[in-house]
Amino acid sequence: MLGLLIVAALPLAIVAIPNTVSVVAELLPAGIDRVGLMRAHGLALPAMMLAVPLAAMALRRVKAAHLLVAGLALLAVADAAGGYADSAFVVGVLRVAHGVGAGLLVPATLVAVWDRPRWLRGLWAGTLALSLLGAQALALWPLAGATEWRITLQPYPLLSGIALALAAVYLMLWSLRGRPSTPGPRPEDRSRVLLAIVPAAGVAAVAIGAASQDWHSGLMITLAALAMVGLLALASIGARESRTLAYTMVAVGVVLLPSVAQVTYVEMGGMGGPGLKGLWVPFCVAGVLGVVAAVAVRVSAASSQWLTQLGLLAMVAGLCSVRVLVPSAEGLVLVVPFTLLAVGASVALTAALADVGSGAAMFGLALCFPGVLAGYLLGTGMQKTLLDQSSRQEFVDSYVGVLHLWALVGGFLAVAVIVLVSVMSRRAPAADGGTGATIRTTPAEDGQAGGGGEMPPVPPPAQSPEGGA
Repeated sequence: MLGLLIVAALPLAIVAIPNTVSVVAELLPAGIDRVGLMRAHGLALPAMMLAVPLAAMALRRVKAAHLLVAGLALLAVADAAGGYADSAFVVGVLRVAHGVGAGLLVPATLVAVWDRPRWLRGLWAGTLALSLLGAQALALWPLAGATEWRITLQPYPLLSGIALALAAVYLMLWSLRGRPSTPGPRPEDRSRVLLAIVPAAGVAAVAIGAASQDWHSGLMITLAALAMVGLLALASIGARESRTLAYTMVAVGVVLLPSVAQVTYVEMGGMGGPGLKGLWVPFCVAGVLGVVAAVAVRVSAASSQWLTQLGLLAMVAGLCSVRVLVPSAEGLVLVVPFTLLAVGASVALTAALADVGSGAAMFGLALCFPGVLAGYLLGTGMQKTLLDQSSRQEFVDSYVGVLHLWALVGGFLAVAVIVLVSVMSRRAPAADGGTGATIRTTPAEDGQAGGGGEMPPVPPPAQSPEGGA
């Protein structure tokens, strides 16, 4: 039941991130503030990345099962209310609700699988990577042939209801089992999790300011780069294993969703690609292989550090293949970059999670989503600088050029993280004194006690940059 809940809930949480209302801008009523609505629609990711560390702290006192139900209930209510939105203010409120609900779900699902059989943590990491890979396409899919703009606020209402029902059944089964305890961060880890709110708030302020004031592209690029440096600096706090996970979370956040979002727009039919229908086979193949790879890593006894580095290297190879294979009129060839990105992220996350405690896992997770928004900001700044709209063909060519440049930047970031993991592992002591390993498991509970024996959008190409915060 928990496995089914993860597969249903994590994609729902991540699909709340993309800002897609500008895709249906022609359906907006004449009297509505279009620019304000586009900006309001972008509030989900800032709300989510602020909610993640707060939810991690709440897990000290609130059980993961309760937080799962609360997060899915908030998403379901926001979906239901989306059909009645009639102003930018209401859209902003609902998108914040989506972000908060998603921010509750992600840490709650991770804590729920922490002291369960080993393969469940691999399933969680693989599903997170799959969700980040396909979030943009999943958010755009319901908009094909849409006749109502409010569908952007309720893309998958039926799935939200099914996930909420699964959560209710899981809560009942959890209670019948005697309400088993769930892990929480140790006091020394709580301070690090709370510290992660600072960069999250800073990146959110930059994104909102850039959207509201239409900042110069150079300023956006500079601030986004500084945000990435700040996230990596904050990730350096703690013991070796904790640093490895935090670096990996930042790299996956910055690279995966912002990169694939741009690939998705390039491959849409209006820019000469196969459209979303032609992308689903590559997405499905990459997703299945990513989940299988994550579970295989979790149940194996291979060294976690070199697997983390190997996964990041696979992501670098995926970004290199983006430069070679995108754009492509045939969607099937995209199996190569999508698979490399999905499998690489799944392996890197699963291996890095294997050696840490719950507190370090929450800290790394709190750095992932500010990385997503920083990646979006950098991509949007590059588009504002380099897009040439003198003609349709020039626009398409320059958009592809920006994507290739972004893939190069993301590849260098992943290589830098590989170097950081290698260097910091030699300098830091091997003992994970600050990872928050608070779990006391038995072999029967976690398949020989898993772990170490302890226990943010790039706007659509035809729209103005204001829609991308």
